[in-house]
Amino acid sequence: MYRLFFDLIFKRMDPEKAHHLAFAWIRAVARIPVLRTFAAAVLAPRHTALRTEALGLRMHGPFGLAAGFDKNAAAIDGMAMLGFDHVEIGTVTAQPQPGNPKKRLFRLVADRALINRMGFNNDGSAAVAERLAARKEAFRTTVGVNIGKTKVVPEEEAVADYVTSTERLAAHADYLVVNVSSPNTPGLRNLQATEVLRPLLTAVREAADRTVTSRRVPLLVKIAPDLADEDVDAVADLAVELGLDGIIATNTTIARDGLGLKTPQRTVEAIGAGGLSGAPLKERSLEVLSRLYARVGDRITLVGVGGIETADDAWERILAGATLIQGYSAFIYEGPFWCRAIHRGLAERLAASPYTTLAEAVGAATRARTSGEAK
Repeated sequence: MYRLFFDLIFKRMDPEKAHHLAFAWIRAVARIPVLRTFAAAVLAPRHTALRTEALGLRMHGPFGLAAGFDKNAAAIDGMAMLGFDHVEIGTVTAQPQPGNPKKRLFRLVADRALINRMGFNNDGSAAVAERLAARKEAFRTTVGVNIGKTKVVPEEEAVADYVTSTERLAAHADYLVVNVSSPNTPGLRNLQATEVLRPLLTAVREAADRTVTSRRVPLLVKIAPDLADEDVDAVADLAVELGLDGIIATNTTIARDGLGLKTPQRTVEAIGAGGLSGAPLKERSLEVLSRLYARVGDRITLVGVGGIETADDAWERILAGATLIQGYSAFIYEGPFWCRAIHRGLAERLAASPYTTLAEAVGAATRARTSGEAK
């Protein structure tokens, strides 16, 4: 039913307008107690076997909404109603900003992919903090807060910019994510270099600790799939060195070649710059995740994101080393029953596996592969 609706309505609309329309519908349903309770019962049935502990937090399951969909913390309950086990809001910057000029969001329908150059359009960390503080939750869910650099702030002032957002948002976050991997803010990806990333993460950690003294706010970093393997290793080593809580692998890609795109090359070239997400990212994102797990093991939490469409994809990420998994692009193509299908499929795969819990399955395939390579 949704796919027919997508083909008849959403596919014919400007992608950003379609996003705002769907977003408004989700928020509207979530505001009405009877409707949201019914919707959650249908769309978000719980599977006790999928209960997950990660980052010191307990969740109904491992499957969350990746940053980018709810930039301003305006629909957390709506996304929980749809079945997401955690909701990562943002990316939020210290200063409000409109983002890049439109048109800035594009669908590659044949590839079940998106290209975006949104540019961190958001209300700014002060406004988002105020919204989070005023939230009266209809559903208890884990809320991650993804923070990035304000576009007009020069690279040499990036640390202070991130610290400002941390000081405003840490108290309202179940976990914090430092985003240094979006391709749509000039110079942002330069912050992934370990000599720059070390002082940034250290400063954010210190800011979170002095702002929130009653608990430790878990801190993660989100990296790009376009990093060279040796740079992935360097970030992994740095995360362990600094006592980081986790790494999110991966953000969107600036690559266009080698992805097996079905969309005509001339169409892709006409779209221009931006980060590509969705199914074509699947292979590289999985490679980065597996490499990270081989490097860090169970010392930090890994979050797998990028090209996850089905329960098989989600299960593959868990076996590769992800304790948590996230999605976004496939939600556009699959619709409101997507979480339900992922959860049901994961529960079935766990039941058919030799593992009694998801925690036992985390990294099993990577451990087996690396053990075989060692022999």
